[in-house]
Amino acid sequence: MNTKQHCSKEAKNYLEKLAEKKLSLGGLLLSIRQGEEMTQIEFANELAISKQYLCDIEHGRRFISPKAAESFAKKLGYSPEQFVRLCLQDMMDKDNLHLIVSVRVA
Repeated sequence: MNTKQHCSKEAKNYLEKLAEKKLSLGGLLLSIRQGEEMTQIEFANELAISKQYLCDIEHGRRFISPKAAESFAKKLGYSPEQFVRLCLQDMMDKDNLHLIVSVRVA
């Protein structure tokens, strides 16, 4: 089952409240994988990365580049802008920069 709809601000806030933390790209990938009922191996194969790398991304131990975020979004059929925004926001948060990232198509 694919649930590839855009997430509204209210839905994002609700999900963050449930999880008691900000939405991250790793958290989004984990949610998509679990929603699709895929193993880490299956999902990693779909993204053309190793299972270990996927695990590190999902748990916030590794970060990916904006280019990789765009590639993942396209492979999964999601909004590249949302994936890139979360990728960049994760980088800001990691460096304790109190900024909110916004991304739009040029």
